[in-house]
Amino acid sequence: MHWAMQIAQELVKKYPDRETFVCASGISPSGSVHIGNFRELVTTFFVVKSLQKLGRNTRFIFSWDDFDRLRKVPKNVDPSFEQYIGMPYSSIPDPCGCHKSYAAHFEAEFEESIRPFGMPVEFIYQSREYQSGRYNPYIVHALRNRKEIYDIMMEFKTSDGSEEEREGFYPITVYCQSCGKDFTKVEDFEEQKETVTYSCECGHHDVLDVLNATNIKLNWKIDWPMRWMVEQVIFEPGGRDHSSETGSYNVSKQISERIFCNQPPEYAAYDFISVKGSHEKMSSSSGNSITPKELLNIYLPDLLLFLFAKYRPEAAFHIGLDDDVVRNYTEYERFVENQSSINEDLQYSLKLAGQTRAEYRFPRFSQVANILPLVDFDVSILKDILVQSGELMTLDEVQAIAERVEYWTKTYQQDRMVKVNRMPNHEYYATLTSTQKQWLSKLCNIVHEWNQDSSETFMQNVYAICHDEDKKVKRNNQKSLFQIVYRLVLNSTSGPRIPILVEVVGKERILELLDF
Repeated sequence: MHWAMQIAQELVKKYPDRETFVCASGISPSGSVHIGNFRELVTTFFVVKSLQKLGRNTRFIFSWDDFDRLRKVPKNVDPSFEQYIGMPYSSIPDPCGCHKSYAAHFEAEFEESIRPFGMPVEFIYQSREYQSGRYNPYIVHALRNRKEIYDIMMEFKTSDGSEEEREGFYPITVYCQSCGKDFTKVEDFEEQKETVTYSCECGHHDVLDVLNATNIKLNWKIDWPMRWMVEQVIFEPGGRDHSSETGSYNVSKQISERIFCNQPPEYAAYDFISVKGSHEKMSSSSGNSITPKELLNIYLPDLLLFLFAKYRPEAAFHIGLDDDVVRNYTEYERFVENQSSINEDLQYSLKLAGQTRAEYRFPRFSQVANILPLVDFDVSILKDILVQSGELMTLDEVQAIAERVEYWTKTYQQDRMVKVNRMPNHEYYATLTSTQKQWLSKLCNIVHEWNQDSSETFMQNVYAICHDEDKKVKRNNQKSLFQIVYRLVLNSTSGPRIPILVEVVGKERILELLDF
């Protein structure tokens, strides 16, 4: 059984009378949201879709933790923004000057990038929730139970606490009303009056009426379970860093049960995603990231969803921007075309990705990648060539792959921007064996007789050139012949299928480069 359906069935079993299944995820907008963060969202999405398949009503919420503080300035943001460290993201200017705040900029960027995936997500902006006063009664509750919260948190630490530390523990952050930063110290909570006294490094002192305050935030491990209770969340995934024995989830789980008297949600830990060739964890705040928008320049939305669906959340994997792109497309195309012959998990992964059709209405990525540079990225010429090869599809369908091939080639694979050789390569031809030269001579005879109506016969004749009783030897010979052709025509070790190469380059030009 697919992991997402397994989670969904367990939720239905645990909450048989639940009218609406609330599934949650959330991210702090510290910078451009990367594809590793995207796993948080997509894991929840797959569970939501599985619950819907089981006939359950769902609510899919995504919290923007934009009332969190700016910890450090990302590499792609002006260093002058260090002046805002300690302020909530929602109170910092947009570094690009196009949105009302730092938070709004990166939130809009991500929300726009995920639209192609068709996720029915409801965004919640925590700065609005906190400043609306919605959480203030729960902040008072946490302050009244601050010593019990301290005791719970100490259960997950190896160091011993002290009575003095316990007495001075407050589970909140206060943003100074003067400088707007969190370089503050809570000095007292008056239970009778429900007021907090604080001081700031900037020199400001104040007393806040907690029930009417707009500048107080619960600390993370208290904030998380509080929101589980408020939204009645029954499922939420979390990253590996939150999932250790002493990590945020286990601490928050205890606070949820013992402080807020709320059953914590079911949890799925997910591992990190890396960019192939990099051993660094992706981080929005460090600027080391690849965004969903960037990947959508290369991958179709359904294919990206499939890549996430086929791996269990706890399995780490990398996303390559090299020849892995071709391999991922080729695998996906094969699975879509042969759905009845793949296992149930892969079939369900395709359904979660939205690909239920037996017919894949796009040209093969590898084929387009081999042809498009040769026609100077002219999509209309590409379409004509595909039609002549018997592939009937609309210009929009061809364009969808062609645009991604062009971006990938020009951005990450410039060595694929091959051109037809101007002159015969006598120097390379001289390195061939007599047998290989005979192969080439036979191929030229076949090309000379070739016409568009005989493409199938053409390839049968080409394959027969390298005949050998040993099938393995025959395949190796054929591979060698094709590499020789590509080298002499394109100065490359790969290229489009030979009939398409002849069609693109032209029979006369091919013979000029192959007939010695």
